[in-house]
Amino acid sequence: MAFERFHRHMHYRVAVGIATTGRRPILHSVLPHLLHQSQPVDEIVICAAADDDVDPAALGALSGRTRVVFSERGLCRQRNRILECVGKADVLLFLDDDFLVAPSYLEETVRIFREYPDVVMSTGTVDADGILGPGIPLEDGLRIIRTRSDAPPRGGEQPVYNGYGCNMAVRMSTVRGYGLRFDENLPLYGWLEDVDFSRQLARHGRIVRSQRLRGVHLGTKTGRTSGIRLGYSQIANPVYLMRKKTMSPRHAAPQIMRNLVANTVKIFRPEPWVDRRGRLSGNMRALADLVRGRLAPQNVTVLE
Repeated sequence: MAFERFHRHMHYRVAVGIATTGRRPILHSVLPHLLHQSQPVDEIVICAAADDDVDPAALGALSGRTRVVFSERGLCRQRNRILECVGKADVLLFLDDDFLVAPSYLEETVRIFREYPDVVMSTGTVDADGILGPGIPLEDGLRIIRTRSDAPPRGGEQPVYNGYGCNMAVRMSTVRGYGLRFDENLPLYGWLEDVDFSRQLARHGRIVRSQRLRGVHLGTKTGRTSGIRLGYSQIANPVYLMRKKTMSPRHAAPQIMRNLVANTVKIFRPEPWVDRRGRLSGNMRALADLVRGRLAPQNVTVLE
């Protein structure tokens, strides 16, 4: 009982980790809004792939608690570099460089990890996701945040299969204790790296989604992987994760089929922001490699 009281009142040191590549304008537009959190962030670690991905002079009031580090390009490599750099953090929140969090996000995250010692990952409720469309302008995203923040908190925590990579927090004692890492065999954009890492963590505790953790994913289109590479990953990565047993067939197979069907059906009337032709070509190349026994996520690095 005394341990539980101590656990619930201890200070949780919270770090935010952001991997970024070729998206400096949106990164510097979104970062200042972390200053508006009801619980201040203790440390921000930005992992970039090139010197010009981040302008340290533009960090402003966040400069004192922000560290910029570098690694080879690739979401998994960059997130692993972040894991190496947050040795004092109790909770690490991974955010995409185009994700806006509601002002209470960090406070509510700490509440979850403090009240539920068996929770090893939390993820939020995305009020609007620009990745599903042409993207959301920054001002529109901020307006959505303000509108939803005025509403009273609702709901609690619900178990989920995996966290959503654009906003997922992890208990660092579990990550360190079991030596968990993002799988660098998932190169470049990563595609399903969040599922793989989530299922590694799920062996040691619960993963929850909370309606009190709210945010907007702007879905900025710059700096993303090519259509053919993404299409290849849409087949190769779930097959790889099934073989690795961090993604069940009942989750992987429907996702493969959804993407394959969407790319086939929409190739004749593609969305302006989606390279359906490239994605379908990548799908076909991956299926051909699957038949030949050559399918591997790393193959995207040699695709044009």
